[in-house]
Amino acid sequence: MQRRLPRWSEVRPLAGMRPPALTTEAKVAAAASIRDLRLLARRRTPRPVFDYVDGAAETETSLRRARRAFRDVEFQPAVLRDVADVSLERQVLGVPTSMPVILAPTGFTRMMHTAGETAVARAAAAHDVVYTLSTMGTTTPEGVARAAPDLRRWFQLYVWQDRDATEALVERARTAGYEALMLTVDTAVGGARLRDVRNGLTIPPRLTPTSLLNMALHPRWWGDLLTTEPLEFATLSSFDGTVAELIDAMFDPTVTFDAISWLRERWDGPLVIKGIQTPDDAREVVERGADALVLSNHGGRQLDRAPTPMLQVTDVTAAVGDRAEIYLDGGVLDGADVVAAIAAGARAVLVGRAYLYGLMAGGEAGIRRVLELLRTDMTRTLQLMGVTDVDDLTPAHVRLPGPP
Repeated sequence: MQRRLPRWSEVRPLAGMRPPALTTEAKVAAAASIRDLRLLARRRTPRPVFDYVDGAAETETSLRRARRAFRDVEFQPAVLRDVADVSLERQVLGVPTSMPVILAPTGFTRMMHTAGETAVARAAAAHDVVYTLSTMGTTTPEGVARAAPDLRRWFQLYVWQDRDATEALVERARTAGYEALMLTVDTAVGGARLRDVRNGLTIPPRLTPTSLLNMALHPRWWGDLLTTEPLEFATLSSFDGTVAELIDAMFDPTVTFDAISWLRERWDGPLVIKGIQTPDDAREVVERGADALVLSNHGGRQLDRAPTPMLQVTDVTAAVGDRAEIYLDGGVLDGADVVAAIAAGARAVLVGRAYLYGLMAGGEAGIRRVLELLRTDMTRTLQLMGVTDVDDLTPAHVRLPGPP
């Protein structure tokens, strides 16, 4: 073989190196997956804050099982189909949304990034998806409504020991134009979130020798926290303690199914019940007046070794039929997970940790990137499955794993 020196015209196409991403915006835009954003979030936030989002209860078995259930799904694709055009639009509570994704309620959101719920609301509005504001949020219901007036917004509610205060929250949601009420029912007491215990996490974060060290390692996060509005709950009086202490002090452990009937008398809009984990409970809440339910074990943050939501869809769908819409949350980290859940029988999927990774990584731009990635993943997955409309997904498109 005769060797020669290459010509520049031959080398030049190979020398197209892109400059490294140096700014936060560039790093967020360069993220190829939500898992990439998680790694960026881990570098940008103090460990107690990241662990609050990333962790779960006790041994974190429920969270691992949820992710394993999605990982073990086997798609059943059809080939030689025209998939040039794909529709992700789906009706949720009778209203079209751009894709079957609902941004789940999360507490203490401004702790992850000072833009907090306002950033989430704006990103959701830009992508035409529903956002659910938490009772434990750090922006008022009215503030979220002002920040994103065109947003489809739902309000998540806990039943407090103070029923008058609970009823007042319902009225605030109604007055601020919230479309639906989401009652969370799996939090009679606080779960044992051991990462938070070991990290000494309190709300708001305290300045301790450990946190001062974190300040040196994460100066931008601490600078934002100390130079913006104080981190406090928007719908309850100030509290200084751990998350578990707050739950045990405020939430009512005597709540029964009668609370759904009580709430149904006070709210005439759509009512969603979050935290359902068995077919029997699903039937009961529908009979009490629920319009939709969320198969959820609180992201594994309450009862460890709880049922895996993805593995409950078939049985709960059979129990409820068409009397209520069924949503799912827990363990979702990409658009293929959403496709799998819809094919299994869910009407829509809630994501929580996924968008919080984006928020911690880059504020509103990070959440927008999460939603872009979900949309791109879903579109590509449907095309590779030979499906052109998300509404055409059926259980025949997936083979689900057996119980763990």
